Amino acid sequence: MNQIPDIIRTIPLNYYLYFSTALFAIGVIGVLTRRNAIVIFMCVELMLNAVNLLLTAIASYRADSSGQVFVFFIMAVAAAEVCVGLAIIVMTYRNTRSTDVQLLNELKW
Repeated sequence: MNQIPDIIRTIPLNYYLYFSTALFAIGVIGVLTRRNAIVIFMCVELMLNAVNLLLTAIASYRADSSGQVFVFFIMAVAAAEVCVGLAIIVMTYRNTRSTDVQLLNELKW
């Protein structure tokens, strides 16, 4: 029951680590450099999925399901984040006709 499946063993754990690191870095660069709120949201989702990939790979290699449970919670939090965030973006777009995050500085005053 606690054995690593053959399909998981064909790909070394380092490859999962490199791939998830690259995905996370692309997400961070996207969040820091883009001004469109929708694109920033997609980059945050990319970072969450990079973490999910790494947790799932490590859990599979260790034959432990706790990592997959964490992935389930991360997906639930991400779904809630998308609901709230998209509602904010839609309301911002209705008021400003733009999804530029620079316009959100006006909310301070």
